[in-house]
Amino acid sequence: MKVYLKWMVVGVFLLVVQSAITAEMPMMNHGGGKMLMDMSGRMVMGQNTDKLPDGCRKISEDVKITVHAGHKYAKPYPGTIFGYSEHQWKVKPCARVTVTLVNDDNVRHQWMLHGLPEDLYPMEMFHIEVTGPGDVTGTFIVPKEHKTYLVHCDIAQHTEKGMKAQLIVGNGSGDLPGIPGISDPLVKDDYSPGGFGHRMVSSLQNAIANGGSAIFSGMLVLGFVAAILGAPYFFRFLGERIFGMSGKEVSAYFFDRIMELVCYLIDLISALIAMIRSPKKT
Repeated sequence: MKVYLKWMVVGVFLLVVQSAITAEMPMMNHGGGKMLMDMSGRMVMGQNTDKLPDGCRKISEDVKITVHAGHKYAKPYPGTIFGYSEHQWKVKPCARVTVTLVNDDNVRHQWMLHGLPEDLYPMEMFHIEVTGPGDVTGTFIVPKEHKTYLVHCDIAQHTEKGMKAQLIVGNGSGDLPGIPGISDPLVKDDYSPGGFGHRMVSSLQNAIANGGSAIFSGMLVLGFVAAILGAPYFFRFLGERIFGMSGKEVSAYFFDRIMELVCYLIDLISALIAMIRSPKKT
């Protein structure tokens, strides 16, 4: 027992030492400061702290932004799973912007901005990311043009799941679509007017009224029952093992998508029934 306790103490000590070394280790510099990265999963790409874009005579202002990323920030926005703590920032033309991204999840998140001058920013973007809980900071200088820039997380499906924002330079060029809390959502909530639940009920009623009740009985009903009973267990496993979120949250997202597809199929079947039953013109 004493031997096991001794090795346990040694293991904890080594983990503490490793964490301390990693925390003190500076980020490795690649490409003359335009790409920084370290072993803990932090990365900065397209950093620019002093080179002015064309037309900028000086730095107009220094702006510091701290934004959190994680699935808990998606809760106010139906149909999303991941999110930022803020979804919009405003700066002056030729401003120097320093962004600190704080990741509150156990997965990788990014703060990526597109459309910058290609001569200063590789692939016209500024990009910071951190894997797992932690933070990373990077700096860039915006051009003089009044423009609205897209900000998002480019990890697969994270943009579609809610990690989308905008940076407005000067007067901007209008709001971008689908920004949570800023512009119209791409997916409407359940039974709000025009939402997929509302459309589903209306489509079922129309189909039954047109004589298509047999299509929605039998196997379809059994399929719905099986899906409803089995979905919570499947999505809990999927969310915990793959996406790093609760089963309830990933279940809500996939259920919304499945029901949206069902709604479209019902609309299609209803339209076909109406066409078949409508009298032919002579």
